[in-house]
Amino acid sequence: MALAVIAFLPEGEREGSPVDTLPAGADSTLAVELSEQLPEDEGQVAIVLWTAESGELDESVRGELTEQGLALLAAAGGEGQGGAPDGPPGGGEGQQSPVVVAEDGTAAFVAVPVTSTSATDNIDKVEELRDQLRDDAPDGVEVQVTGPAGIQADIGQVFDGADIRLLAATAAIVALLLIITYRSPVLWLVPLAVVGIADRFAAIIATNVLEVAGVAWDESTVGILSVLVFGAGTDYALLLISRYRDELKTTDSRHDAMARALSRTFEAVLSSATTVVLGLLTLLLSAIPTTRGLGLACAVGVVIAATFALVVLPAALVLFGRWVFWPRVPHVGDAVLVDSRGVWRRVGDAVARRPRTFVAGTVAGLALLAVGTTSITTGLDPADQFLQRPEAIAAAERLGESFPAGTSDPVQVVSRAEPEQVLAAVEGVDGVDSARISTSADGIARIDAVPDAAPGSDAAQTVVLDVRDAVADLDDTHVGGGDAEALDAADYAAQDRLLILPLILLLVLGALVLLLRSVVAPLLLVATVLATYAASMGASWWLFQWVFDFPAMDTGVPLLAFLFLVALGVDYNIFLVTRAREEAREHGTRTGMLRALTATGGVITSAGILLAAVFAVLGVLPLVVLAQLGAIIFVGVLLDTLVVRTVLVPALALTLGEKFWWPRKVGPAA
Repeated sequence: MALAVIAFLPEGEREGSPVDTLPAGADSTLAVELSEQLPEDEGQVAIVLWTAESGELDESVRGELTEQGLALLAAAGGEGQGGAPDGPPGGGEGQQSPVVVAEDGTAAFVAVPVTSTSATDNIDKVEELRDQLRDDAPDGVEVQVTGPAGIQADIGQVFDGADIRLLAATAAIVALLLIITYRSPVLWLVPLAVVGIADRFAAIIATNVLEVAGVAWDESTVGILSVLVFGAGTDYALLLISRYRDELKTTDSRHDAMARALSRTFEAVLSSATTVVLGLLTLLLSAIPTTRGLGLACAVGVVIAATFALVVLPAALVLFGRWVFWPRVPHVGDAVLVDSRGVWRRVGDAVARRPRTFVAGTVAGLALLAVGTTSITTGLDPADQFLQRPEAIAAAERLGESFPAGTSDPVQVVSRAEPEQVLAAVEGVDGVDSARISTSADGIARIDAVPDAAPGSDAAQTVVLDVRDAVADLDDTHVGGGDAEALDAADYAAQDRLLILPLILLLVLGALVLLLRSVVAPLLLVATVLATYAASMGASWWLFQWVFDFPAMDTGVPLLAFLFLVALGVDYNIFLVTRAREEAREHGTRTGMLRALTATGGVITSAGILLAAVFAVLGVLPLVVLAQLGAIIFVGVLLDTLVVRTVLVPALALTLGEKFWWPRKVGPAA
């Protein structure tokens, strides 16, 4: 009953803030916070760009555009940036109106404030503006909307209906891979239904927890949460069902078989989920509010996924009985998986004949792939953040052809100091094409400075640094804008990595030490996880450069990729070594590891392929950051499950023998 009630509860809601994705305490964040104290009708700026389809804009067209510009500003209750006497150059006759005409006469623009109460409201208002402008556009004139409001609207539209698309794609992939794994027309429905319900619960509970805790989240949070719940929940389900099938081959009672299967997988699933949750909670230390929200939401999701796998799934499987495995129904007396001579036993035997060779070969291969990390560059320009170029980006580039390159995204200096003093300091900076006081109220002024460099370029970021130096001595003065935010994001992302990455490793190492009560094995397993991460980052960077033509990696991707690869990679470590420890108690380390590989190799491979495919689903959204994150995890999980966990770890254990468990003794004598 309680589950049914929760299932119909609404997801948590929260009104977004402009600083949700900005690092707390950064100069650009302080600029936004100070700007928030300006009159509400300032809003974000949308730049309306008119361009002649051929030739120049004639006098009659310019008159129409002037009327439209005045009407837009009157409706917005603002004055606009373009009509100020000290506005961008090239206005000519257009300087007498709010519409600025380019020197070449082929384009004109006006800056219109867009006041919105939320990201959704901004999308609606920008789309209404675009529709209105297209209806009113003079013949032979193309009109587009860009600027901060336009770019934010286009980013928001990426997530319009994204949760449904992600959920549908994820569920379809999980269903297909479960059918292939179980080769049953019925069995796959049980884990898929359980994990699907868990996903719904996770979305409801996680967002309500975030709302109550006052932690920020954005449109991508629920989508990534869904992918993680499906991936982790199905992994746990595969492990449990594999053990349950084996136990049904040794006992008549399906209840006893499930009890034994659950008792022998409970520790592995609980340890794995606990480690992943602790790793995700380290994101609470991030400087980015939405990153903190992602960590907390995903931690809640993994708890729910593990709970459903350990409580709801066993009950569902027992309820349906043996026939659910049809046509491969397990019967008492059938050979159990651990005694089979399948492909993974043959892989284990090959490794056992030359374990040192396999260690050297796999380490060399991983090292070769990791070479790619030496050439990674981070930081995406605004134009490079989309897989499909939206209107705002295309318009910004066209704007830069006829006006100073930084017109679409000026440097914004927000200050409580004397406005004229701030303006003079900004105008004296090399690389600033023009600057003006765009608004001033309640003792706060905002100066918009147009760089002569394109947004996202090194030259534009140099201008930001020079402006910051120029106003450093002025009281309560902060520099914002797109390039300033990008600079701060890169700096704070580096700080997050220095703080959070070592903490994740320590948590993983501590969890493995407590689980195995060993020192050597946990150290080796953590080393393999690090090697997998480095190799996947290097290999993915080559893919980004040679296949996808991405110019750089998003600044937030290395941290999130590390978290997911290390935390989820621990799953497969735990699945393998806990079974190896169980088998080694009776058969010794060598035989125990081979039996463990035989029993779990198929499960780990299936789980890894499924998890890799699920994260690849992030590519259905046309944002480069999600495509990059999905690709890195896809490559890393496949490396982990097909090479590291099934070849390198067994080879290390076979090479060291009983020393693998030092100082603990695990063999029959112990």
